[in-house]
Amino acid sequence: MALENIRGRRPCPGELAVVVGAGRSGLAAARLLADRGARVRLLERDADAVSADVKAQLGGLGVELIVGEHSPEHFENSAIVVPSPGIPASRLERLTTANKRIKGPEILAEMELAWRFLDGEPVLAVTGTSGKTTTASLAAAMLQTQGYTVFLGGNIGTPLSEYILSGRKADVLVLEISSFQLQTCSTFCPRVGVLLNISSNHLDYHKDMREYAEAKFRLFRCQEEGDLAVLGADLKPLTRVFRLQARQVYIENRGRFTKYRLLGTHNKLNMEAAWQACRFFGVREDRARAAVASFNPLPHRLEIVRTHRNVTYINDSKCTTVAALKVALQAVEQPVRLLCGGKFKGGNLADLRDLVKERVAEVALFGASREKFEEAWQGAVPVTWHERLEPAVRLLSAHAQKGDAVLLAPATSSFDLYANYMARGDDFKHIVEALP
Repeated sequence: MALENIRGRRPCPGELAVVVGAGRSGLAAARLLADRGARVRLLERDADAVSADVKAQLGGLGVELIVGEHSPEHFENSAIVVPSPGIPASRLERLTTANKRIKGPEILAEMELAWRFLDGEPVLAVTGTSGKTTTASLAAAMLQTQGYTVFLGGNIGTPLSEYILSGRKADVLVLEISSFQLQTCSTFCPRVGVLLNISSNHLDYHKDMREYAEAKFRLFRCQEEGDLAVLGADLKPLTRVFRLQARQVYIENRGRFTKYRLLGTHNKLNMEAAWQACRFFGVREDRARAAVASFNPLPHRLEIVRTHRNVTYINDSKCTTVAALKVALQAVEQPVRLLCGGKFKGGNLADLRDLVKERVAEVALFGASREKFEEAWQGAVPVTWHERLEPAVRLLSAHAQKGDAVLLAPATSSFDLYANYMARGDDFKHIVEALP
Protein backbone atom coordinates (compact mmCIF):
# COMPACT_ATOMS: atom_id res chain seq x y z
CA MET A 1 0.00 0.00 0.00
CA ALA A 2 1.36 3.44 -0.93
CA LEU A 3 2.56 5.59 1.97
CA GLU A 4 0.14 8.39 0.97
CA ASN A 5 -2.80 5.99 1.18
CA ILE A 6 -1.70 4.87 4.65
CA ARG A 7 -1.01 8.35 5.97
CA GLY A 8 -3.66 10.37 4.13
CA ARG A 9 -3.28 13.03 1.49
CA ARG A 10 -0.75 15.78 2.04
CA PRO A 11 -1.73 19.31 0.99
CA CYS A 12 -0.35 20.15 -2.44
CA PRO A 13 1.85 23.20 -3.07
CA GLY A 14 -0.31 26.24 -3.70
CA GLU A 15 -3.44 24.80 -2.07
CA LEU A 16 -5.14 26.92 0.56
CA ALA A 17 -4.84 25.59 4.10
CA VAL A 18 -6.65 27.39 6.94
CA VAL A 19 -5.32 27.10 10.48
CA VAL A 20 -7.70 28.15 13.26
CA GLY A 21 -6.08 29.40 16.47
CA ALA A 22 -2.64 30.92 16.99
CA GLY A 23 -1.59 28.84 19.98
CA ARG A 24 1.59 26.80 19.90
CA SER A 25 0.13 23.93 17.87
CA GLY A 26 -1.62 26.30 15.46
CA LEU A 27 1.57 28.27 14.81
CA ALA A 28 3.51 25.01 14.35
CA ALA A 29 0.94 23.77 11.83
CA ALA A 30 1.04 27.07 9.94
CA ARG A 31 4.84 26.95 9.74
CA LEU A 32 4.83 23.33 8.58
CA LEU A 33 2.24 24.00 5.88
CA ALA A 34 4.10 27.07 4.67
CA ASP A 35 7.36 25.11 4.63
CA ARG A 36 5.71 22.47 2.44
CA GLY A 37 4.46 25.02 -0.07
CA ALA A 38 0.82 25.45 0.91
CA ARG A 39 -0.91 28.83 0.84
CA VAL A 40 -1.64 29.38 4.53
CA ARG A 41 -4.28 31.49 6.24
CA LEU A 42 -4.16 31.72 10.05
CA LEU A 43 -7.32 32.80 11.90
CA GLU A 44 -7.18 34.09 15.46
CA ARG A 45 -10.09 35.68 17.34
CA ASP A 46 -7.98 37.44 19.99
CA ALA A 47 -5.90 40.31 18.64
CA ASP A 48 -3.67 40.20 21.74
CA ALA A 49 -2.80 36.52 21.21
CA VAL A 50 -0.30 37.24 18.43
CA SER A 51 2.81 39.21 19.33
CA ALA A 52 4.58 41.60 16.96
CA ASP A 53 7.49 39.13 16.63
CA VAL A 54 5.14 36.30 15.66
CA LYS A 55 3.36 38.55 13.15
CA ALA A 56 6.71 39.35 11.58
CA GLN A 57 7.66 35.65 11.40
CA LEU A 58 4.33 34.76 9.83
CA GLY A 59 4.69 37.57 7.31
CA GLY A 60 8.15 36.33 6.38
CA LEU A 61 6.68 32.88 5.70
CA GLY A 62 3.90 34.31 3.55
CA VAL A 63 1.20 33.32 6.06
CA GLU A 64 -1.96 35.46 5.87
CA LEU A 65 -3.09 36.40 9.37
CA ILE A 66 -6.75 37.35 9.96
CA VAL A 67 -7.74 38.52 13.44
CA GLY A 68 -11.32 38.65 14.69
CA GLU A 69 -14.46 36.57 14.43
CA HIS A 70 -14.39 33.71 11.93
CA SER A 71 -16.76 33.76 8.96
CA PRO A 72 -17.58 31.31 6.13
CA GLU A 73 -15.68 33.52 3.68
CA HIS A 74 -12.42 32.77 5.52
CA PHE A 75 -12.72 29.08 4.56
CA GLU A 76 -13.79 29.43 0.92
CA ASN A 77 -11.68 27.38 -1.53
CA SER A 78 -9.63 25.81 1.29
CA ALA A 79 -8.40 22.22 0.87
CA ILE A 80 -7.81 21.56 4.58
CA VAL A 81 -8.63 23.19 7.90
CA VAL A 82 -6.46 22.61 10.98
CA PRO A 83 -8.20 23.56 14.24
CA SER A 84 -6.30 24.14 17.44
CA PRO A 85 -7.23 21.70 20.23
CA GLY A 86 -10.37 22.78 22.03
CA ILE A 87 -12.10 24.26 18.97
CA PRO A 88 -15.06 21.95 18.31
CA ALA A 89 -15.02 20.40 14.84
CA SER A 90 -18.81 20.78 14.70
CA ARG A 91 -18.49 24.58 14.82
CA LEU A 92 -15.94 24.56 12.02
CA GLU A 93 -18.08 22.24 9.94
CA ARG A 94 -20.92 24.78 10.07
CA LEU A 95 -18.57 27.51 8.87
CA THR A 96 -16.86 25.46 6.17
CA THR A 97 -20.06 24.05 4.66
CA ALA A 98 -22.08 27.27 4.64
CA ASN A 99 -22.19 26.96 0.85
CA LYS A 100 -24.03 23.65 0.44
CA ARG A 101 -23.08 23.39 -3.24
CA ILE A 102 -19.39 23.17 -2.47
CA LYS A 103 -17.78 20.18 -0.76
CA GLY A 104 -16.24 21.27 2.52
CA PRO A 105 -12.49 21.01 3.21
CA GLU A 106 -10.94 18.18 5.17
CA ILE A 107 -10.74 19.08 8.87
CA LEU A 108 -7.74 17.50 10.55
CA ALA A 109 -5.85 17.91 13.80
CA GLU A 110 -2.33 19.29 13.87
CA MET A 111 -1.21 15.83 15.03
CA GLU A 112 -2.84 14.21 11.96
CA LEU A 113 -1.27 16.82 9.65
CA ALA A 114 2.23 16.23 11.05
CA TRP A 115 1.73 12.43 11.02
CA ARG A 116 1.30 12.62 7.23
CA PHE A 117 4.80 14.08 6.92
CA LEU A 118 6.57 11.51 9.13
CA ASP A 119 9.32 9.44 7.55
CA GLY A 120 8.43 6.07 9.06
CA GLU A 121 9.45 6.65 12.68
CA PRO A 122 7.45 4.37 15.03
CA VAL A 123 4.94 6.09 17.32
CA LEU A 124 3.90 5.21 20.87
CA ALA A 125 0.77 7.26 21.63
CA VAL A 126 -0.95 7.68 25.00
CA THR A 127 -4.46 8.92 25.75
CA GLY A 128 -7.01 8.64 28.56
CA THR A 129 -9.01 10.88 30.86
CA SER A 130 -6.21 10.99 33.43
CA GLY A 131 -2.59 9.88 33.67
CA LYS A 132 -1.64 10.64 30.04
CA THR A 133 1.29 12.93 30.72
CA THR A 134 2.81 10.82 33.50
CA THR A 135 2.50 7.62 31.47
CA ALA A 136 3.93 9.16 28.32
CA SER A 137 6.82 10.63 30.33
CA LEU A 138 7.46 7.27 32.03
CA ALA A 139 7.49 5.52 28.64
CA ALA A 140 9.96 8.05 27.27
CA ALA A 141 12.20 7.55 30.32
CA MET A 142 12.11 3.76 29.93
CA LEU A 143 13.01 3.97 26.24
CA GLN A 144 15.84 6.40 26.95
CA THR A 145 17.20 4.17 29.72
CA GLN A 146 17.29 1.36 27.17
CA GLY A 147 19.38 3.61 24.90
CA TYR A 148 16.81 4.88 22.41
CA THR A 149 16.69 8.44 21.10
CA VAL A 150 13.19 9.65 21.95
CA PHE A 151 10.97 12.56 20.99
CA LEU A 152 8.34 13.29 23.66
CA GLY A 153 5.60 15.67 22.60
CA GLY A 154 2.18 16.10 21.07
CA ASN A 155 -0.39 17.31 23.56
CA ILE A 156 2.45 17.56 26.09
CA GLY A 157 4.93 20.32 25.31
CA THR A 158 6.19 20.22 21.73
CA PRO A 159 3.72 19.79 18.84
CA LEU A 160 4.57 17.04 16.37
CA SER A 161 4.79 19.65 13.59
CA GLU A 162 7.77 21.21 15.38
CA TYR A 163 9.51 17.82 15.37
CA ILE A 164 8.98 17.55 11.60
CA LEU A 165 10.37 21.06 11.05
CA SER A 166 13.39 20.42 13.28
CA GLY A 167 14.79 17.75 10.99
CA ARG A 168 15.49 15.49 13.98
CA LYS A 169 15.31 11.71 13.65
CA ALA A 170 14.29 9.91 16.82
CA ASP A 171 14.19 6.13 17.24
CA VAL A 172 10.71 6.31 18.80
CA LEU A 173 8.17 9.13 19.03
CA VAL A 174 6.20 9.16 22.30
CA LEU A 175 3.08 11.30 21.88
CA GLU A 176 0.36 12.33 24.28
CA ILE A 177 -2.90 12.83 22.39
CA SER A 178 -6.21 14.26 23.58
CA SER A 179 -9.79 13.49 22.63
CA PHE A 180 -9.94 16.90 20.92
CA GLN A 181 -7.09 15.90 18.62
CA LEU A 182 -8.29 12.34 18.07
CA GLN A 183 -11.72 13.51 16.96
CA THR A 184 -10.15 15.00 13.82
CA CYS A 185 -7.57 12.27 13.20
CA SER A 186 -8.38 9.95 10.28
CA THR A 187 -5.18 8.06 9.39
CA PHE A 188 -3.06 8.52 12.55
CA CYS A 189 -1.78 5.05 13.44
CA PRO A 190 0.66 4.42 16.31
CA ARG A 191 2.53 1.12 16.47
CA VAL A 192 1.57 1.14 20.17
CA GLY A 193 -1.56 2.90 21.42
CA VAL A 194 -2.26 3.27 25.16
CA LEU A 195 -5.76 4.11 26.47
CA LEU A 196 -5.54 4.34 30.24
CA ASN A 197 -9.11 5.08 31.29
CA ILE A 198 -12.33 6.83 30.34
CA SER A 199 -14.40 8.79 32.82
CA SER A 200 -16.70 11.79 32.63
CA ASN A 201 -14.73 14.72 31.18
CA HIS A 202 -14.99 17.52 28.63
CA LEU A 203 -18.77 17.28 28.52
CA ASP A 204 -18.69 21.03 27.93
CA TYR A 205 -17.07 20.10 24.57
CA HIS A 206 -18.33 16.61 23.66
CA LYS A 207 -22.10 16.24 23.38
CA ASP A 208 -22.16 13.08 25.54
CA MET A 209 -20.04 10.24 26.93
CA ARG A 210 -20.57 8.14 23.79
CA GLU A 211 -18.95 10.81 21.63
CA TYR A 212 -16.11 11.18 24.14
CA ALA A 213 -15.45 7.40 24.16
CA GLU A 214 -15.61 7.26 20.36
CA ALA A 215 -12.97 9.99 20.18
CA LYS A 216 -10.66 8.10 22.55
CA PHE A 217 -11.03 4.81 20.66
CA ARG A 218 -10.09 6.50 17.38
CA LEU A 219 -6.53 5.93 18.64
CA PHE A 220 -6.85 2.31 17.49
CA ARG A 221 -9.01 2.61 14.36
CA CYS A 222 -6.13 2.30 11.85
CA GLN A 223 -4.08 -0.28 13.77
CA GLU A 224 -3.58 -3.78 12.38
CA GLU A 225 -2.66 -7.17 13.86
CA GLY A 226 1.04 -6.35 14.13
CA ASP A 227 0.35 -3.31 16.31
CA LEU A 228 -0.31 -3.20 20.06
CA ALA A 229 -3.20 -1.74 22.06
CA VAL A 230 -2.61 -1.28 25.80
CA LEU A 231 -5.85 -0.62 27.69
CA GLY A 232 -7.21 -0.18 31.19
CA ALA A 233 -8.72 -3.46 32.36
CA ASP A 234 -12.24 -2.02 32.72
CA LEU A 235 -12.27 -1.02 29.03
CA LYS A 236 -12.27 -4.62 27.79
CA PRO A 237 -16.00 -4.64 26.90
CA LEU A 238 -15.55 -1.57 24.71
CA THR A 239 -12.87 -3.25 22.58
CA ARG A 240 -15.63 -5.39 21.07
CA VAL A 241 -17.88 -2.39 20.51
CA PHE A 242 -15.11 -0.55 18.63
CA ARG A 243 -13.69 -3.69 16.94
CA LEU A 244 -9.99 -3.35 17.67
CA GLN A 245 -7.71 -5.21 15.25
CA ALA A 246 -4.42 -4.84 17.15
CA ARG A 247 -3.10 -7.28 19.73
CA GLN A 248 -4.49 -6.23 23.12
CA VAL A 249 -2.86 -6.08 26.55
CA TYR A 250 -4.72 -4.98 29.69
CA ILE A 251 -3.18 -2.94 32.48
CA GLU A 252 -2.96 -4.60 35.90
CA ASN A 253 -0.82 -3.73 38.90
CA ARG A 254 1.46 -6.76 39.23
CA GLY A 255 3.77 -5.22 41.85
CA ARG A 256 6.56 -5.11 39.30
CA PHE A 257 7.89 -1.76 40.49
CA THR A 258 8.93 -1.44 44.14
CA LYS A 259 11.12 1.69 44.07
CA TYR A 260 9.39 4.89 42.94
CA ARG A 261 8.73 8.48 43.95
CA LEU A 262 5.17 8.81 42.63
CA LEU A 263 2.16 9.00 44.96
CA GLY A 264 -0.88 6.78 44.62
CA THR A 265 -2.04 3.38 43.40
CA HIS A 266 -3.07 4.93 40.08
CA ASN A 267 0.58 5.68 39.34
CA LYS A 268 1.43 1.99 39.78
CA LEU A 269 -1.00 1.37 36.92
CA ASN A 270 0.65 4.15 34.91
CA MET A 271 4.05 2.49 35.45
CA GLU A 272 2.67 -0.84 34.28
CA ALA A 273 1.02 0.76 31.24
CA ALA A 274 4.31 2.40 30.23
CA TRP A 275 6.16 -0.89 30.68
CA GLN A 276 3.68 -2.88 28.59
CA ALA A 277 3.98 -0.27 25.84
CA CYS A 278 7.79 -0.21 25.94
CA ARG A 279 8.15 -4.01 25.87
CA PHE A 280 7.00 -3.78 22.25
CA PHE A 281 10.24 -1.92 21.48
CA GLY A 282 12.47 -4.37 23.37
CA VAL A 283 12.92 -2.49 26.64
CA ARG A 284 14.18 -4.85 29.35
CA GLU A 285 12.38 -5.01 32.69
CA ASP A 286 15.49 -4.05 34.67
CA ARG A 287 15.88 -0.93 32.49
CA ALA A 288 12.23 -0.05 33.06
CA ARG A 289 12.68 -0.45 36.82
CA ALA A 290 15.72 1.82 36.77
CA ALA A 291 13.76 4.47 34.87
CA VAL A 292 10.87 4.34 37.35
CA ALA A 293 13.17 4.52 40.38
CA SER A 294 14.70 7.80 39.19
CA PHE A 295 11.48 9.35 37.82
CA ASN A 296 10.28 12.46 39.67
CA PRO A 297 6.61 13.54 39.90
CA LEU A 298 5.71 15.99 37.16
CA PRO A 299 4.71 19.57 38.07
CA HIS A 300 1.05 20.03 39.10
CA ARG A 301 0.43 16.27 39.37
CA LEU A 302 0.37 15.30 43.06
CA GLU A 303 3.51 17.41 43.42
CA ILE A 304 4.71 17.89 46.99
CA VAL A 305 5.46 21.61 47.27
CA ARG A 306 6.81 21.68 50.82
CA THR A 307 6.27 20.45 54.36
CA HIS A 308 5.69 23.44 56.64
CA ARG A 309 5.05 23.12 60.38
CA ASN A 310 4.48 19.37 59.91
CA VAL A 311 1.79 19.99 57.26
CA THR A 312 2.38 18.72 53.70
CA TYR A 313 1.25 20.94 50.80
CA ILE A 314 0.41 19.06 47.60
CA ASN A 315 -0.20 20.64 44.19
CA ASP A 316 -2.52 18.58 41.98
CA SER A 317 -3.74 21.46 39.82
CA LYS A 318 -3.88 19.08 36.84
CA CYS A 319 -6.83 17.46 38.66
CA THR A 320 -9.53 18.92 36.41
CA THR A 321 -12.23 16.23 36.70
CA VAL A 322 -14.29 14.52 39.37
CA ALA A 323 -12.57 11.22 38.52
CA ALA A 324 -9.14 12.81 39.04
CA LEU A 325 -10.26 14.14 42.42
CA LYS A 326 -11.21 10.62 43.50
CA VAL A 327 -7.75 9.40 42.49
CA ALA A 328 -6.06 12.24 44.38
CA LEU A 329 -8.00 11.59 47.60
CA GLN A 330 -7.14 7.89 47.42
CA ALA A 331 -3.46 8.69 46.79
CA VAL A 332 -2.89 10.95 49.81
CA GLU A 333 -2.60 8.96 53.03
CA GLN A 334 -2.74 11.88 55.50
CA PRO A 335 -5.94 13.60 56.64
CA VAL A 336 -6.77 16.09 53.85
CA ARG A 337 -7.74 19.73 53.87
CA LEU A 338 -9.03 20.16 50.35
CA LEU A 339 -9.03 23.06 47.88
CA CYS A 340 -11.59 22.82 45.05
CA GLY A 341 -13.26 25.15 42.57
CA GLY A 342 -13.13 26.51 39.03
CA LYS A 343 -15.00 25.99 35.78
CA PHE A 344 -16.90 22.71 36.20
CA LYS A 345 -16.59 20.26 33.28
CA GLY A 346 -19.17 17.67 34.32
CA GLY A 347 -19.28 14.59 36.53
CA ASN A 348 -21.12 13.60 39.71
CA LEU A 349 -19.60 15.15 42.82
CA ALA A 350 -22.24 13.47 44.99
CA ASP A 351 -20.63 10.11 44.15
CA LEU A 352 -17.59 11.26 46.16
CA ARG A 353 -19.58 12.28 49.24
CA ASP A 354 -18.67 9.19 51.28
CA LEU A 355 -14.99 9.37 50.26
CA VAL A 356 -14.86 13.07 51.13
CA LYS A 357 -16.50 12.39 54.48
CA GLU A 358 -13.92 9.67 55.18
CA ARG A 359 -10.73 11.38 53.99
CA VAL A 360 -11.33 15.15 54.21
CA ALA A 361 -11.34 17.26 57.36
CA GLU A 362 -12.34 20.51 55.66
CA VAL A 363 -13.03 21.93 52.18
CA ALA A 364 -12.18 25.46 51.07
CA LEU A 365 -13.75 26.37 47.73
CA PHE A 366 -12.44 29.18 45.54
CA GLY A 367 -13.60 30.80 42.32
CA ALA A 368 -16.47 29.40 40.25
CA SER A 369 -18.80 26.39 40.70
CA ARG A 370 -19.40 27.03 44.38
CA GLU A 371 -22.99 25.77 44.14
CA LYS A 372 -21.92 22.43 42.59
CA PHE A 373 -19.67 21.52 45.51
CA GLU A 374 -21.90 22.90 48.25
CA GLU A 375 -24.93 21.00 46.99
CA ALA A 376 -22.98 17.72 46.80
CA TRP A 377 -21.03 17.89 50.07
CA GLN A 378 -22.85 20.19 52.48
CA GLY A 379 -23.31 18.38 55.78
CA ALA A 380 -20.65 15.79 55.05
CA VAL A 381 -17.71 18.08 55.76
CA PRO A 382 -17.18 21.77 56.74
CA VAL A 383 -17.23 23.87 53.55
CA THR A 384 -16.26 27.52 53.06
CA TRP A 385 -16.05 29.62 49.90
CA HIS A 386 -13.55 32.30 48.85
CA GLU A 387 -13.34 34.47 45.74
CA ARG A 388 -9.65 33.68 45.21
CA LEU A 389 -7.20 30.90 46.00
CA GLU A 390 -4.94 32.73 48.47
CA PRO A 391 -7.46 33.27 51.32
CA ALA A 392 -8.62 29.66 50.90
CA VAL A 393 -5.05 28.39 51.30
CA ARG A 394 -4.42 30.62 54.29
CA LEU A 395 -7.59 29.45 56.03
CA LEU A 396 -6.68 25.77 55.62
CA SER A 397 -3.11 26.46 56.69
CA ALA A 398 -4.38 28.11 59.88
CA HIS A 399 -6.70 25.17 60.64
CA ALA A 400 -4.32 22.34 59.68
CA GLN A 401 -3.14 19.94 62.37
CA LYS A 402 0.22 18.19 62.61
CA GLY A 403 0.36 15.42 59.99
CA ASP A 404 -2.36 16.90 57.73
CA ALA A 405 -2.05 17.50 53.99
CA VAL A 406 -3.37 20.63 52.29
CA LEU A 407 -4.29 19.37 48.83
CA LEU A 408 -5.05 21.49 45.77
CA ALA A 409 -7.21 19.13 43.67
CA PRO A 410 -9.77 21.46 42.07
CA ALA A 411 -11.79 18.90 40.02
CA THR A 412 -12.39 21.69 37.48
CA SER A 413 -10.68 23.58 34.69
CA SER A 414 -8.90 26.78 35.67
CA PHE A 415 -10.46 29.21 33.23
CA ASP A 416 -12.50 31.17 35.77
CA LEU A 417 -9.41 32.71 37.41
CA TYR A 418 -6.35 31.47 35.50
CA ALA A 419 -5.06 31.08 31.95
CA ASN A 420 -4.46 27.35 32.50
CA TYR A 421 -3.92 24.73 35.20
CA MET A 422 -0.17 25.47 35.26
CA ALA A 423 -0.80 29.10 36.24
CA ARG A 424 -3.19 27.89 38.95
CA GLY A 425 -0.63 25.44 40.29
CA ASP A 426 2.14 28.03 40.18
CA ASP A 427 -0.02 30.47 42.14
CA PHE A 428 -0.63 27.79 44.76
CA LYS A 429 3.10 27.16 45.05
CA HIS A 430 3.85 30.87 45.44
CA ILE A 431 1.19 31.20 48.15
CA VAL A 432 2.52 28.16 50.01
CA GLU A 433 6.14 29.29 49.79
CA ALA A 434 5.11 32.65 51.25
CA LEU A 435 3.32 31.22 54.29
CA PRO A 436 4.74 32.74 57.50
